[in-house]
Amino acid sequence: MQALLNYLNQNSGAFNALFSGVVAISTVVYALLTWRLVSETRRMRHVQTEPNISVTYRSRDEWIALIDVVVKNIGLGPAYDIKFEINPVTEGDTTQGLIKQLKERNFLYSGLSFLAPSQEVSSFFTNANEKFEDKMASQISIKTSYRNGTGEKYTSEYIIDLSELRGMEQIGEPPLHKIAKNVETIAKGVKDLASGHGRLKTDVYTAE
Repeated sequence: MQALLNYLNQNSGAFNALFSGVVAISTVVYALLTWRLVSETRRMRHVQTEPNISVTYRSRDEWIALIDVVVKNIGLGPAYDIKFEINPVTEGDTTQGLIKQLKERNFLYSGLSFLAPSQEVSSFFTNANEKFEDKMASQISIKTSYRNGTGEKYTSEYIIDLSELRGMEQIGEPPLHKIAKNVETIAKGVKDLASGHGRLKTDVYTAE
């Protein structure tokens, strides 16, 4: 026991230096971890307030060939002063015609002042069955620019390529569309009865 104490006393300077080194390394590691945690927290807060405007298309429920153009804020923050720039990727009269159809949608021509998170704006775009092959070969670029609530600016670009629809089929009638048609038919029948233009078909039996 005495020998151990003597050894520790003789090498106390080395042990102090080693201990100081371990403490210094631990402090550096802790500082790095803290800095990384703060950076991750900042990035998460930024993402939670960051807008993300997407521009795409989708088929309408009633008929797959009827195409809507859809602008949606898929980010977690509101978007302000949204502007659109539409340019052809492929050449040809059909591409120019599609661009003209897009620009006739006022929100794509004049822009949007505000889109909340998950909010979308859509409008009819084109009938893919008209000049089908030409439209399948057409590509259009839509560039978007917008800002978040603090004024930070964002830009993105999307390609409208209708050839992605090639080979898609719609089987049967969408349930919601079928329900709407049936409700419309029922409403028309009730209206005819109420106005006296329609009569119920009934079988009447007497006591005999």
